[in-house]
Amino acid sequence: MDQKQKRNWKQKLHDKYRIVIYSDDTYEEKIHIRLNRMNVAAIVIFLSILLIVGTIYLIAFTSLREYIPGYTDVNLNRRVYEMERRADSLEDVFHQKDLYIQNLKNIISGYDFSDDSIKGLLTKKSQNNFDNSSIKNSKQDSLFRVQFEQETQYNLFYNNTLSDIQYNYNIPTFFIPLNGIVTNHFNGNEHHYGTDIVSKNDALIKATADGTVVYADWSIERGYIIGIQHKNNLFSIYKHNAALLKEEGDIVKAGDAIAIIGESGNLSTGPHLHFELWFNGIPLNPEEYISFEIN
Repeated sequence: MDQKQKRNWKQKLHDKYRIVIYSDDTYEEKIHIRLNRMNVAAIVIFLSILLIVGTIYLIAFTSLREYIPGYTDVNLNRRVYEMERRADSLEDVFHQKDLYIQNLKNIISGYDFSDDSIKGLLTKKSQNNFDNSSIKNSKQDSLFRVQFEQETQYNLFYNNTLSDIQYNYNIPTFFIPLNGIVTNHFNGNEHHYGTDIVSKNDALIKATADGTVVYADWSIERGYIIGIQHKNNLFSIYKHNAALLKEEGDIVKAGDAIAIIGESGNLSTGPHLHFELWFNGIPLNPEEYISFEIN
């Protein structure tokens, strides 16, 4: 009985069936298909495998998987990487800005750079014979400087007769901040990073170039101080003033009055202007670019 049932089951798998499609109007045979159960099973298995492979391909290699719960955007990792890269870049920029601002504060407050990296820059500067103690200007050179300053003190246009720093970095002719007598010269070895100029009482101190006032305050040692940020990392400082005429954030032009000469601060020895000029964090000798003693 069991063998007969098995034989009948196997026969049923191979029994052929005919599927015929007729025309509804004429009853004419259009299509006929002969199948058995084995063929139907094979077709179903093949279609199932094809469906599974197609689904896997769509999920793995197309953006359709974004619509499946649990899958994320295919570009999400790329965007996260770009955001992390930009965040790192912004962090570096902010760090550089913080260092720059801190450096300006140190310059303005007269911080001793002897243990700072600026010492190496000053040493290198002196080795390159930029210090005025190692360069003696001839009488003819001094007369030429005076003549040049007289002719160009109101000329704010660029020209190719400027100093190397001015020419290479498109810095205009410096305006004389104060006409007077130089009583103390620039001396990097003694940490005197500026020039002291004495003039008449209540003389106006003027901006040496176009820029923005980034510091305007008072300190115990140096009195009223004003600092101007110029383009191309050029920075000028004016110390020991009696009063300030500009505030932080003000935009000034070369020759604008920014302060009044005075003797404020404990380190002042009389009414004068202590003028400093910095470029890329390196103190410059103002007398190499400006002739102060002009009648």
